[in-house]
Amino acid sequence: MRVLYVSHTGVVGGAEHSLLTLLEGLPPDVEPILASPPGALHQRATVSGVRVIELRGTDGSFRLHPSRTVRALLDIARSAAQVRVIAHQTSADLIHANSVRAGLITVLARATGGPPTVVHVRDVLPQGRAARAIRRVILRGARCTICISQHVAYRFVLPGSRDAVVAVHNGVDLGLFDPDVHDRETMRESLGLTGQDQAMAVLAQITPWKGQDNAVAALAAILPTNPTARLFLIGEAKFISGDTRLDNRAFHTELIEQAQRLGIDRAVELLGERHDVPALLHAMDIVLVPSLEEPFGRSVIEAMAMERAVIATNTGGPVEIIDHGVTGLLAPPRDVEAWSRMIRKLLDDRELRAVLGRRARASLIGRFDQSSHVTQIVGIYRAAINVDSSCGRGSATGAHQRPR
Repeated sequence: MRVLYVSHTGVVGGAEHSLLTLLEGLPPDVEPILASPPGALHQRATVSGVRVIELRGTDGSFRLHPSRTVRALLDIARSAAQVRVIAHQTSADLIHANSVRAGLITVLARATGGPPTVVHVRDVLPQGRAARAIRRVILRGARCTICISQHVAYRFVLPGSRDAVVAVHNGVDLGLFDPDVHDRETMRESLGLTGQDQAMAVLAQITPWKGQDNAVAALAAILPTNPTARLFLIGEAKFISGDTRLDNRAFHTELIEQAQRLGIDRAVELLGERHDVPALLHAMDIVLVPSLEEPFGRSVIEAMAMERAVIATNTGGPVEIIDHGVTGLLAPPRDVEAWSRMIRKLLDDRELRAVLGRRARASLIGRFDQSSHVTQIVGIYRAAINVDSSCGRGSATGAHQRPR
């Protein structure tokens, strides 16, 4: 089976990390080809042995705008024409769109003679007429729509729709994210941490909805009782074009100013983009995921794989991953008092952190590991090619159920 993977961007964010994990775990009978704009994604896929082809792509926003919307539609149309040609030249049996934007490209390519397409929905779309129209186009044009959580599926499906939508959780490579193969003390020393320091991290792109500012505020609240606590923000402001809905670059500056204003800048460090994430996570005592609304939470399963104690937002995907009080903790977004209380509890109880970490890693096996994820996705491919099959039969979870 030859599958053409389409990405609307060459930047490597959470969605692209998940795509790379999928590509690296595919069985021999699936031949992958990646079409995306040039960038880090191209480079990473090439290193993994995947054939890559350059694509125009688009970074257009889902909010209506007099000029940007027109430009985004033109980008999508041109990219769709490219995808149709690439699919024909490579004899692709199926197209896998790695995002909603890529889905618009591939659905249009399908409508003009391309092969069947599945669309991977990795975000919760904003409200508005444009987003509703996009959902309708994707649901009607894709052979199957894959959502990364029940939360995303519930928010994406249209009321009364019977279109093929399934929820398939992301997976983590438990061989790469393995605490037994990374040196915790060496990494802590490289970060300037002593044996008395208590280290916390937020692993995410720098953007308002990821809630790094709430982590900084929680740190300020606990420092009087935990004066050796330090917070590391791992990630960068990736999506910074004029079409991006949020001003991520300004938010990066605001985080620095917030720490200075609170007088805790000595305890906050922005590490930027890192390629030693497993080792960094292993060096932490707690990993925080304070997103305002988290579609899934890749950093959640990566931290759990490294046997770290995790506190995550109780809005969105983490609720489907963490059993509160058993494999981690859940807290309401923006509730600094609740977050500081939970952080203080974990920092003061080393044994509780260890127990949560061990249970967390064990809970991923067979549910959130790379092999389970790949098996479900490949099953969807086979069903999508066979028009008489349901795209979710035998592996994925139905999406017409409201998430808990």
